[in-house]
Amino acid sequence: MTAFSLNPEQTAWCAELRTLADERLRPLAEKGEPGRVNRPLVEALGELGLLDHLFAGEGPGASPATRAPHAASGALGLCLLRESLAYACTEAETALALQGLGAHPVAAYGSARQREQWLTPARAGRAVAAFALSEPGAGSDAAALALSAAPDGASAWRLTGEKCWISNAPEADFYTVFARTTPGAGARGVTAFLVPADRAGLTGTPLDMLSPHPIGALAFDGVTVTGDDVLGEPDRGFRVAMTTLNRFRPSVGAFAVGMAGAALDATLAHTAQRDAFGGKLKDLQAVAHQVAEMATRTEAARLMVHAAAAAYDRGEPDIARRAAMAKLMATETAQYVVDAAVQLHGARALQRGHLLEHLYREVRAPRIYEGASEVQRTIIAKELYADPAVPAQSATPQPTTPEETSA
Repeated sequence: MTAFSLNPEQTAWCAELRTLADERLRPLAEKGEPGRVNRPLVEALGELGLLDHLFAGEGPGASPATRAPHAASGALGLCLLRESLAYACTEAETALALQGLGAHPVAAYGSARQREQWLTPARAGRAVAAFALSEPGAGSDAAALALSAAPDGASAWRLTGEKCWISNAPEADFYTVFARTTPGAGARGVTAFLVPADRAGLTGTPLDMLSPHPIGALAFDGVTVTGDDVLGEPDRGFRVAMTTLNRFRPSVGAFAVGMAGAALDATLAHTAQRDAFGGKLKDLQAVAHQVAEMATRTEAARLMVHAAAAAYDRGEPDIARRAAMAKLMATETAQYVVDAAVQLHGARALQRGHLLEHLYREVRAPRIYEGASEVQRTIIAKELYADPAVPAQSATPQPTTPEETSA
């Protein structure tokens, strides 16, 4: 298999996922309350075995229809899953992705006790996870993290400070929290902790955001954490964050491609049926060329996402650059395609409840979270100039402290 085509088994799996999302998940999504965690939807994702794909394994409870073909496992399988769900039900895709982002550090770096206590229910959809990295003054600059983890004895810390714009907060059951354990050490002085939501001193406030899922702020007032709560190693939390973001960044692009694909298909159907100026809309060259551009950009974004995911699965060294390119290309493309689709549909696309009205609201956020487009360009440039193939005299100085955290 190459990174640029899907085999029949993979194509069939994507079709099954779209049908599953449309028939089983969309009805649950429609019953959800905007700005709240849709727990029945999360539980359904677990019951159907879809959450298992987030953690490099297919659980025994996964039904045959949701089992990924062997060639669609790993990061590529995650991209196919997210694209397929996004095409049919963005709420289901988002719920799945947030579970993955919040719980992946536990799967990758957690102790046996942490995985048993928290990963097992998260995979089943019974415990809601959240990834708590961003702060009021630190979105895409890890060196600026200010949440303090002050020593409290030999193997304990007290967390004091704030987190902001945290998806699933304040309703999550547990948080992967990144805090500064060594002042003045930049990204090297950050530790990742698993913090249950009911830990004394932790409070949350919902934020009124343009988002169908909850986004909130967290306040830490001397919250006690111990060595048993550490994910990975003390002062190595930046690696936990970057490993998680590099895994999920290409699949953010897949989410965007799914939305672009849905907008494109809706536009094809509309312009083929709509009468205008003595013919169909598709017969107008300006319209046909616009649709051709939308299709070309969508396919280009899809190929970049698949290539980045395949590179991740092969363990290639340039994952950061490929992942950043894929996310940048796909999210910017989706914004363009959805906007063009709205334009070609006219006023009907702005009616509440219309697919494109929904996509128009949904498509904006991916250009910001998990590193805004400007951050992706910074990562790409940094990786390019760090390449040994670039002549030393042509390279510009690069920051000594890495960057690219989630917004």
